[in-house]
Amino acid sequence: MNLAEREMEIPASEPERQYYFIERARQDLEKMKEAAGRQLTFCVTTFGCQMNARDSEKLVGILEQVGYIEEPDEEKADFVIYNTCTVRENANQRVYGRLGQLGHIKKKNPHMMIALCGCMMQKPEVVEKLKKSYRFIDLIFGTHNIYKFAELLATRMESGRMVIDIWKDTDKIVEDLPSERKYPFKSGVNIMFGCNNFCSYCIVPYVRGRERSRDPRAIIREIERLVADGVVEVMLLGQNVNSYGKTLEEPMTFAQLLKEIEKIDGLERIRFMTSHPKDLSDELIEVMGQSRKICRHLHLPVQSGSSRILEKMNRRYTKEHYLELVKKIRAAVPDISLTTDIIVGFPGEMEEDFQETLDVVRQVRYDSAFTFIYSKRTGTPAAAMEEQVSEDVVKDRFDRLLTEVQKIAGEMCSVHQGAVQTVLVESVNEHDPELMTGRLSNNLLVHFPGDESLIGKLVDVSLDECRGFYYIGRQI
Repeated sequence: MNLAEREMEIPASEPERQYYFIERARQDLEKMKEAAGRQLTFCVTTFGCQMNARDSEKLVGILEQVGYIEEPDEEKADFVIYNTCTVRENANQRVYGRLGQLGHIKKKNPHMMIALCGCMMQKPEVVEKLKKSYRFIDLIFGTHNIYKFAELLATRMESGRMVIDIWKDTDKIVEDLPSERKYPFKSGVNIMFGCNNFCSYCIVPYVRGRERSRDPRAIIREIERLVADGVVEVMLLGQNVNSYGKTLEEPMTFAQLLKEIEKIDGLERIRFMTSHPKDLSDELIEVMGQSRKICRHLHLPVQSGSSRILEKMNRRYTKEHYLELVKKIRAAVPDISLTTDIIVGFPGEMEEDFQETLDVVRQVRYDSAFTFIYSKRTGTPAAAMEEQVSEDVVKDRFDRLLTEVQKIAGEMCSVHQGAVQTVLVESVNEHDPELMTGRLSNNLLVHFPGDESLIGKLVDVSLDECRGFYYIGRQI
């Protein structure tokens, strides 16, 4: 078949088009395996958030259908993919450092390919640097066209040249592509993509694009399939799940979506992230309070306790509004575990602003907090702000915040001692093969004696001993 005939048979609609290219890539891989005289392997390395982790599962699903075998050690793999993050500068530097090592390995392996995708690739200056200084890379694509991976892979296999395909934005959502879950019993589920918030420190809206919500019927269908395949817990994913549904032809709130998901037989647990405080509705709080399946855990990023700094961050809520939300949530769900994100050293942050943040930490009493030193991201409004805080001041504040957060988190963890709670068993303990590790509804970990047959099951465990941020327990 000549090229023109081959092009004519390509389906125009998705996902049929991608399944066609999966088959084409599979045929090309067979020839490569014949030339190599062995199976060819892949390794997908994920940097960043759970959205990236979910995208990586889709990449893995496609690679396995193409015929690659997974290899956990990237230095031994024939096809290495970095799914990148660009929220903080050090994430970029880690990628460049590891690429340098891979370049040396590739020289010795004629069958090796290297691909980069994800948020970092949405920055034009990054792609220019890769084209100029890392010419051994085979495939570069971004966040908006990850569904095209099979097509891009087949193009690279057939052309033998570097393939770059970056979209500035998209309103396209392609359903029903292969995916290979990391865990058989739990899964992430994207309910929306992109972000419209434009917090002044954040690069995400520029690299993930505008908000677009998936059709609720497609979400329900995906979860029903997952449950039929053994999944008991789903994590609903979006940059701001609270604004779900605003782009649908028939609008639906996130609270209404949760009610529909709760009806799915066999699904035991529902988690979600991330929630933006400005969009957390009374309706959602009510649904969480009434639900049997929504986990008793809410990640509610505060970022700063100072209303002045929150305004500079373009967060669109005040300290008072945030604390009022926390009161409402605790009234509706008394046993809720609250976690948060906090940035220290945002431009213009004074000691009194930092004290406001400490005040919020003491009032809310978070079960845990992800604390970050402000990272200047080129292209965001905050990067151009004057009054950048000096490094030594930021480090001092960060250390003080961490001490306070850890002290309170330890106290919050210990309140469950002696209780019996249901645990989803996730794995054999990393340090002791006679212990299993499971997760409570409130997201705390517990380690208890057991064997691998318990993995994926919901069991009752007595929380006998608090060890700061986790429990040692026993099955009841």
